[in-house]
Amino acid sequence: MSKQELLDRLYALDRQNRHWAHISALLQWDQETYLPPAGVEDRSEQVALLEARLHEGQTNPELGRLLGALGSTAKNPLGDETLQPVDRNFLRVLRKSYDRATCLPAELVTAAAKAEALSQAAWVQARKQNNFALFAPHLQTMIDFAKQKARLWGFEEVPYNGLLDLHESGMTVDTIDGVFTPLRRELTALTRKIATRRPAERDFLDRDYPVDQQDQFGRDLMKALGFEVPRGRLDLSAHPFTTTVGSDDIRITTRYFPKNILSGLFSIIHETGHALYEMGFDPKLRGTSLADGASMGIHESQSRLWENVIGRSLPFWEGQFPRLQDRFSEQLKGISAQAFYRGVNDVHPSLIRVDADEVTYSLHIILRYELEKRLFAGELSVQDLPRAWNALMVELLGLEPETDAEGVLQDVHWSMGAFGYFPSYALGNLYGLQMWETLKKDIPDIDDHIRSGRFDVPLGWFRDRVHRLGAQLLPLELIEAVTGKAPGSGAFIEYLTKKYSPLYDL
Repeated sequence: MSKQELLDRLYALDRQNRHWAHISALLQWDQETYLPPAGVEDRSEQVALLEARLHEGQTNPELGRLLGALGSTAKNPLGDETLQPVDRNFLRVLRKSYDRATCLPAELVTAAAKAEALSQAAWVQARKQNNFALFAPHLQTMIDFAKQKARLWGFEEVPYNGLLDLHESGMTVDTIDGVFTPLRRELTALTRKIATRRPAERDFLDRDYPVDQQDQFGRDLMKALGFEVPRGRLDLSAHPFTTTVGSDDIRITTRYFPKNILSGLFSIIHETGHALYEMGFDPKLRGTSLADGASMGIHESQSRLWENVIGRSLPFWEGQFPRLQDRFSEQLKGISAQAFYRGVNDVHPSLIRVDADEVTYSLHIILRYELEKRLFAGELSVQDLPRAWNALMVELLGLEPETDAEGVLQDVHWSMGAFGYFPSYALGNLYGLQMWETLKKDIPDIDDHIRSGRFDVPLGWFRDRVHRLGAQLLPLELIEAVTGKAPGSGAFIEYLTKKYSPLYDL
């Protein structure tokens, strides 16, 4: 076979596996949105069956032979130097996926998938009933499976490194500690300074905002930001998320509270940021493993940038507030765009991560990261997790949850076995601000475009610099390609300081 024939066959096998993964994603999306509670047991078996089929495809010996024939090995994943760059990066992505998959026995993959479906259902019930004991055995099971996988991948000494690398290629505990230690120091200092100042007026945010009207405003805003409705949908779930079921089927969810308009609103903006990334991959990558984010941190850079840097900016609300005020005329009577901007940027430690302001948000991530490290190092038991969570919450944010539902049970990630995922949120903040710093140099009048609702301008910049590339570059390579600098926290801290110093007269 010629090199092109080998590549064509490899792309065809990859496309099949992508379809199986998307079918599984559809069932999991349904479980989080519309599945009747009594259907969980059958659904767990359905998902397990699909995961087994996907694992069979991912470990197909033909994949290994094709990769080898094209020169791709563990030491040289890019393969033959004469191939096109996009094809070499395709080999790199597939080599890592193949090597990881072949390390795992099929029965382990099947058992873990079934356990995950049951774990997610148990988490939903435990959260509703504020009963950690209902979830604890499932959490222990998910940790055990994650440890087994990490060790089989070769991370025997520090299993948690295998989980970090899964979501953020090349990241280790030492790397993350090197980033989070100074970040924690800077954020704690800024939070304490702000705490000495007069808080923003925000009583107008706690009034009754009918959910149906919140939903309509959110859908209108989602479309204005660039979400292509024919290619996706918005639904409700216990925890907001984005999932891709196909190149033209990207689904997001949110949740609404009558007396908390910000929760649903900013969840929609956040998840739209994820969806815009998924919708922006180069059509030439369609159906391949390159039609994916460069990493979870890069994915979070997009969602958190749209949510915070754009969505919580003064130019954004100078343009959007009149529309919001028209829809909620009684609730926002006499409130100015400036006052609303100040209200949505109120900084105060809070219990719930997804509702946290952008100054304290990363402290929530550091909390989860520290607990995950201890769980996987054997320094913390699942039974002691609620107590450890509360103690660290007091240490970092000065708050203690009254219930586990607003503490250790608030996130869906651990029920899914998504350990090592949380650091991506904080890394996304750092990546995003470094990109934004570059964008502002390229488009000096970006605030005017945002104020006038021309969201296609920043979206176009990101489509060209980030989205279209998909997973062709490693995260660190992408950041350097976009910004000309290695990743760091400087741009993020500078942004927070410049934004909040005038807001709080620091």
